[in-house]
Amino acid sequence: MDFTFTEEQQAAVEAAQAVFTDVAPDSVPSPALTAGAVADDFDRSLWSKLADADLLSLLLAPEYGGAGLDVIALCLVLRESARVLARVPLLENSAAALAVQTYAGAELRADVLPGVGRGELVLTVAANGRTGHDPAELAVTARQEGADWVLDGLHTAIPWAQSADRILVPAHTGDGTAVLALIPRRRDGVSLHDQVSTNGERLAELQLDSVRTTPDEVITDPGAWEWLRDLLTTGTCALALGLGQAVLAMTSAYTSKREQFGFPVATFQAVAVQAADRYIDLRAMEATLWQAAWRISSSANSALPPAGDVAVAKIWASEGVRRVVQTAQHLHGGFGADTDYALHRYHAWAKQLELSLGPAAAHEEALGDLLAAHALG
Repeated sequence: MDFTFTEEQQAAVEAAQAVFTDVAPDSVPSPALTAGAVADDFDRSLWSKLADADLLSLLLAPEYGGAGLDVIALCLVLRESARVLARVPLLENSAAALAVQTYAGAELRADVLPGVGRGELVLTVAANGRTGHDPAELAVTARQEGADWVLDGLHTAIPWAQSADRILVPAHTGDGTAVLALIPRRRDGVSLHDQVSTNGERLAELQLDSVRTTPDEVITDPGAWEWLRDLLTTGTCALALGLGQAVLAMTSAYTSKREQFGFPVATFQAVAVQAADRYIDLRAMEATLWQAAWRISSSANSALPPAGDVAVAKIWASEGVRRVVQTAQHLHGGFGADTDYALHRYHAWAKQLELSLGPAAAHEEALGDLLAAHALG
């Protein structure tokens, strides 16, 4: 498989690097210092810069003001954002917009997508990487009353919900299928309750009490929920990769300067072996990420679903990002716990990503089920 990035994808990376170059991880609020949620809103100034650089419209079709690029381009930009701990809903906003573009009707696409590309309309998704593919696992139900749909139930740990204009909510219909409803945050029957993530960011519990939606706001296409979930998961793997690469670079710089017995500690065999192991983790995370992103981008032309490749990427990302930050803390010694140094922020964000992805053992079990089903098929 040739994973050489196209000129357009490389251009997206360069544009992202130009936007994120002024973002300092040291300026990211720290839960270790605040003992609670770190901010009421995401970085709106950075969001405007992303819009000006056309990075919010990256995946949108030209008729909606976008560049029409693929999931690989999004993951490249997400990787750059995680290197500096950018506090923006780039993954959720992009995934929701692409789901609308791919599966929604013309009216909803025209209503939502141009504003998303300009940064004027912010979307998020009520989902996480640990929810299974079975629609029955979803905590919100959807039923039809006449032409409208009515939603009841709750979702927890929704990122950026208090700042989003609309929330894309997956729900099960009771007959083994799932729908996606794009709901305005301030609609009657919608209530949000604050939660706090491991990295200190605000999350929300979304309570839906007989929330009515029009048919145009609901996506009923079979497979839309599974596709969206795979996209969110793969994007989270891209964030884990970018964060891990930044942490390994910090560790390399520190151990090259830190001396003991007159030599840089990076020259000691025990240090070099641990750093090499983490480099191998990152290479595996990278290879499995691009495989999963490529499969999602090409799944429309493939008879094989991308779920197996996504499961492998999740296994490496969940385990790999944890090992990278743990080794970094160990090799930094006490300096790694200094709240004046950025590493503790990366550690908190890595733990949040690991929890969002879920444990590797669960993904290995899911992968085993997929392989068994394929063998039986």
